[in-house]
Amino acid sequence: MTLSDEEIRKIITPLLFSGAKMLDKHCPKCGSPLFELNGRAFCPVCEHREKQRKAELKGIEQILMERLKILANNLPNDIEELEKHLKVMEKIIDILERYKKLEGTK
Repeated sequence: MTLSDEEIRKIITPLLFSGAKMLDKHCPKCGSPLFELNGRAFCPVCEHREKQRKAELKGIEQILMERLKILANNLPNDIEELEKHLKVMEKIIDILERYKKLEGTK
């Protein structure tokens, strides 16, 4: 995801007003200037991207959880249909577990 200059300004400007110091070093990932605040050096652009990524994962996770609840509340009586239902539920659970692992990384 590429941010426009305007989006980058919206990320960086509040930092400057909050007392963060722009360093003379740049992020090796995105090239944005690094900042220091309360003794911690960081890239505001990469942090912003990471927050967006986590928010997207949370949204997908919520959708999957809702789908799983619907399936769980509507289990069919027919054995063959029940097996299909359970396979779909198992796949959703597998995907949710992968998303949980993704949230733990990066």
